[in-house]
Amino acid sequence: MRYSKNIWHPCSQMKDYETFKPLHIVRASGCYLELANGKKIIDATSSWWCKSLGHQHPRLKAALLQQADRFEHVIFANTTNDKIIALSNKLTSLMPSLKKVFYAGDGSCAVEIAMKMSLHARKILQEPQRKKFITLSNAYHGETVGAMSVSDLGLYSEPYTAMLFDTVVISSIPYVSHQNAALWSNCDAYWEQIEKQLLPWAETATAILVEPILQGAGGMKIYSQDFLKRLRAWASLHHVHLIADEIMTGIGRTGKMLACEHAGIEPDFLCLGKGLTSGWMSFSAVLTMETIYDLFYDDYETGKSFLHSHTFSGHALGAAIAFEVLAIMEEEKLCERAVLLGAHMYESMLAVANETGQLTNVRGIGAMVAADLVSADPSRRLGYEVFQKAVDLGALLRPLGNTIYWLLPLNAEMGVVDELRGITIGAIASLVPSLRRRGARSEQE
Repeated sequence: MRYSKNIWHPCSQMKDYETFKPLHIVRASGCYLELANGKKIIDATSSWWCKSLGHQHPRLKAALLQQADRFEHVIFANTTNDKIIALSNKLTSLMPSLKKVFYAGDGSCAVEIAMKMSLHARKILQEPQRKKFITLSNAYHGETVGAMSVSDLGLYSEPYTAMLFDTVVISSIPYVSHQNAALWSNCDAYWEQIEKQLLPWAETATAILVEPILQGAGGMKIYSQDFLKRLRAWASLHHVHLIADEIMTGIGRTGKMLACEHAGIEPDFLCLGKGLTSGWMSFSAVLTMETIYDLFYDDYETGKSFLHSHTFSGHALGAAIAFEVLAIMEEEKLCERAVLLGAHMYESMLAVANETGQLTNVRGIGAMVAADLVSADPSRRLGYEVFQKAVDLGALLRPLGNTIYWLLPLNAEMGVVDELRGITIGAIASLVPSLRRRGARSEQE
């Protein structure tokens, strides 16, 4: 197998690669990756959650080639084009109050743009005391300095604390396993404690950041839509911006086009990426309200211009693909499809739990399902071991610690779920010599 020792892979301990070599991909199609040896494996995590329409979608390839025949990229300052106009019109139809779009390169940068806009708005409004950011425990918003500062996963940020700024972290999040849980509709039991944590910052916070409904890198944890609804109301009451990081949750993943729809709320800033181009290329966007935009709209001499710039901001290739993604989502009713697919995924993960007796806290929403491996030895990298076995059996099942999850393309066939269920059972069973059938240890709320 070909392997270059010159490469430093992302989010990896490179010593692991001495015994578990990187998979050499030669082509991909739909839900499957083909290796150099001809073997096909399921891309069970949609390549870090971005391949919402799978690999090599013919309409996306056509959109890319059609735009490439015209031009690939032109500076977006002082220019425009048909594709970016059409895409912007489409994006601003997703939520009635979000009528302005600012384009960026990737998810982390989109989050930082929203944060900068929030802080800059405070300066224009002469509210210098409002400079604190509030985030949720277990949150993850990206790898750039600002995004890491508003995240709560020390695994990724602890070595860089000297670079980061302090944020307020809200705990006691009302997590649920599914939408039928009582907490999903009513989080009274949690809200009083949460509000006590929020109130000291009512006059000094500029924004609250959330991954709406589903926290990704923190372990695929789902929280109450009632909590998100109350958080929106609290932010509005105290004139605090709400930034919704829908880099992963947006564009149909949770069974709604935007996860905020579960709570019937609209944020002040909405960040989109990943599924926006179905992983064809890096492209992201920040949507915001006209009231925010109007703060910056003035004569140049007033110094109110928002001068953030990315070389590839709003590039035409990404715009062409994103427009086609949104068209496919609508025409093929993929939000509804995500719900149906997710129901089968959830039942299948419960079956894995029943068959192996080695999973707890089975949970799911939209086309995402997750569960935690039971391990008597907390120092054992059980998830990593399952990952390696699953590759042998035919699935790229990259875990989050000891959390196993499936996050398939929204248009995946039901048979792929069945195949993945068998592979997951086989991978877990191979690591548990005394495996026996036990009742599912899913902690349903």
